[in-house]
Amino acid sequence: MRNLLFYQDVMIKEFTAQVLKTGVDGNRPYVVLSNTAFYPTGGGQPHDTGLINDIRVIDVEKVDDEIRHYTEKECNFTGEVRGYLDWERRFDHMQQHCGQHILTAAFVELFDIATVSFHLGSELVTIDLNTEHITDDQLALAEKRANEIILENRPIEIKWVSKDELSQYNLRKEVSVDEDIRLVIIPDYDYNGCGGTHPTSTGQVSSIKIMGTEKMKKITRVSFVCGNRVLNQLAMRKTVLSDVSKQLSVPEENAADALRKVLLSAKATEKALSEAQDTLLQYEAKELLESGENGIITAIFENRTVQTLQKLGRSIISLQDNAIALLVAQNEDKIQFIAARGSNIEISMKNVSSEVLPLINGKGGGNDAFVQGGGEKLISAQELLQHMIKQVIK
Repeated sequence: MRNLLFYQDVMIKEFTAQVLKTGVDGNRPYVVLSNTAFYPTGGGQPHDTGLINDIRVIDVEKVDDEIRHYTEKECNFTGEVRGYLDWERRFDHMQQHCGQHILTAAFVELFDIATVSFHLGSELVTIDLNTEHITDDQLALAEKRANEIILENRPIEIKWVSKDELSQYNLRKEVSVDEDIRLVIIPDYDYNGCGGTHPTSTGQVSSIKIMGTEKMKKITRVSFVCGNRVLNQLAMRKTVLSDVSKQLSVPEENAADALRKVLLSAKATEKALSEAQDTLLQYEAKELLESGENGIITAIFENRTVQTLQKLGRSIISLQDNAIALLVAQNEDKIQFIAARGSNIEISMKNVSSEVLPLINGKGGGNDAFVQGGGEKLISAQELLQHMIKQVIK
């Protein structure tokens, strides 16, 4: 492994090699070369992409003892070929991976909190910390320490060692292999076994910014970005903030307070509207009670939510203990209903729903006093209501 080009010279962007083998794995054509600068997926780091001659490499994997370069179309290469790395992608991965080492070491150094897993995504990088709780102050201090290490532009050293030599190094965690052990070292700061690619100095990481945290069972997931991704995130947030401030007609620095006031006003308006709607439903319930026959209140509506039907049904039976409310609404391609009884009625509303749900291929729920359901518009609202009435009368 140590003789592979991506380990010999991590900054190599182009190379030549001999074709050893071509083949097809399932429906994926691949090429095996005598040596390669294409890094295969592994150790939390995604694979490289690029070109072999003029054919695009879309995936790289280590399969047994060979590194397969999967190409977007079948190729019949022989002899010598030239490889070209997608350098922007590779350098981004190097920045993020090295930044992860630096930030992880900062949490260990400052708070003795270990990282239990790491993921390098296309937009964010995450580490899972072995703790249920982390404070904003701890996050800020870890980020500050990590950026100090970057600004010091410390060299990043690579050493291949034997298992017997490991005791000479203060490793952050135990290595998982017994031979071809590769150490990535930031002198006097971090010593770690790793097979990934890293820049040659911490300064090339440029910067680290923690973006957020998420609690997950007994661990805390920390999301962050490094290098050019910091600039990308800053640009995206700047665009969003500028748009919000323009819509609120305030300077960017006042956007948060202005948005908070808008949300508070919207909540107050929403509450007042809800109260007004409830009052109107009470009046509507009284009108429906007056039009009912034999204590059965029925109505069909267009484009009303089942939540509104539920409120209206409860209003009806709260006004009349001997009433039964059967309400149906048709909304585009759906049909919904509720069936409710007053406290003096013993008929089970579950019998109503079990009767009509199969007619609309529907689902529902509730209890003996109140049920609701909905399904496909396989019959008309009037037909559904008639089936509900028949079940009540029966």
